[in-house]
This record gives sequence, structure tokens and C-alpha cells, in this order.
Amino acid sequence: MRLDGKVAVVTGAASGMGKAIAELYAKEGAKVVVSDLNIDGAETVAAGIRTNGGTAIAVKTNVADLNDINAMIDLAVTEYGTLDILVNNAGIMDNMAAVGDVNDEKWDLIFDVNTKGVMRAIRKAIPIFLEKGKGVIVNTASTGGFSGAHAGVAYTASKHAVIGITKNTGFMYAQQGIRCNAIAPGATMTNIASTMTNVSEFGASRTKVTQGVIPRVGQAEEIAQVALFLASDESSFVNGAVLAADGGWTAGF
Repeated sequence: MRLDGKVAVVTGAASGMGKAIAELYAKEGAKVVVSDLNIDGAETVAAGIRTNGGTAIAVKTNVADLNDINAMIDLAVTEYGTLDILVNNAGIMDNMAAVGDVNDEKWDLIFDVNTKGVMRAIRKAIPIFLEKGKGVIVNTASTGGFSGAHAGVAYTASKHAVIGITKNTGFMYAQQGIRCNAIAPGATMTNIASTMTNVSEFGASRTKVTQGVIPRVGQAEEIAQVALFLASDESSFVNGAVLAADGGWTAGF
């Protein structure tokens, strides 16, 4: 098993890509902290992992809350003795608003969840990784992290920032045994659309320009396979990278 004996924290793990990652990590031998704001969903995922012979616990985490972030990492150490892998997967969509229509409340919420939560979780994990002399961070970015045509301005900027955090962290700690990479999923079957409210008609109409050339919609399990590769020793020389998992979508432009 590729993650035998490793301890992993996966945020946004009650559904979608996070759920698939948590389940696959557990199948590959990791002890998993299933983190999500939806604690009932997280408990269900953790119970399913245990039923299938894996090891997992659930924790309620609002990644926009510093105390919750710290408690999540502390739980991994308290329960399993350490932390080896941090997967920052939790995220929400904006309402497709362009910059002329975005409001401060939406902007702040998107950045608190999608960007500041990622930074804070990494910041909390770094001392553990430095003491161990190794550690792996996997961030869920988005094709919207390098394209301006896949969402509104807030989500797009937040995911560009996640890619910046990924590259900077990978470089800064490269000589201390810490790797930090990101996955940039394209159109994938998840429930992230349920986080959208008051969708901007103008912004949504503009994103349709590129949606028309999506080769196919991916499955959460396909993204999990990329996350497994990045967490395993098979990617030992991959650091500060952003891997697009989009079926070839962004290769066309």
C-alpha cells in the first residue's frame, strides 16, 4: 500500500473529491482525518472507511475559522501521533460575478475559505513537517487558477492565489523535505455548484464560451488518483507543481 502508516488530513471530505481522496488514501493504508463543515457527512465517510477495514475519524471544520483549522491539525497529532499529508481540498464557488458586480462580502468569504484556509492549514502543519524532516501538502486549485474564463472574479483570484501559495511553499521548503503541489481539476462531478447563490447572468454567460469545449466531465475518483500520486513517494521529485486534471480541456487554449 502506497500510504501505509501515513497520517493524512483531508478537508472538504464529506463529499465529492475530498470524499474520494479520503477513501482512496485509507484504502492505501493511511490513517485519515475526515474534515468538513458538514459533520454528519464527514462521520458517514469516516464510518464507511472503518467498515471497509480502514482507519479514520471525523472532525467538524470551518476552514474560514482559525481555531477550527488549528483544532483539526491538533486532532491528527493527538489521535494518530503525527501528520504526514495535508490535503487542502475544501472550497466554495462564487456567483460568477465579474469585477464590476462583485461585492466585498462575497469576495471576503471566497478568500477566507479558498485561500486563507489553505494558508492557515499549511502554516499549522509546517512545524510538524520541519520536525519530522518531511511532509506532503496537496492543494486543490482549479483550472480557474490559471484561466480567467471558468468562474467569477472572486473564485478565479482565490484559486490563482492557491497556485501562488503552492509554488512558493514548494520552493521555500524544498531543501527541508517538504513537498507542496496542487491539482487543477477541470469540470468534475461534485456538489460545489450547490454553494452558488444569486448567480450573475452576465458572468455565467461569459464562462459558457469555454464550457462549450469541455471534452467530458471528470469523476471525483479520477481526481483522487492524482492526489494519491502526489501524496506518495512515486512523486518524490515533483514539488511546486500544478497538475491539470481536466481531460485535455485547457490544452485547447
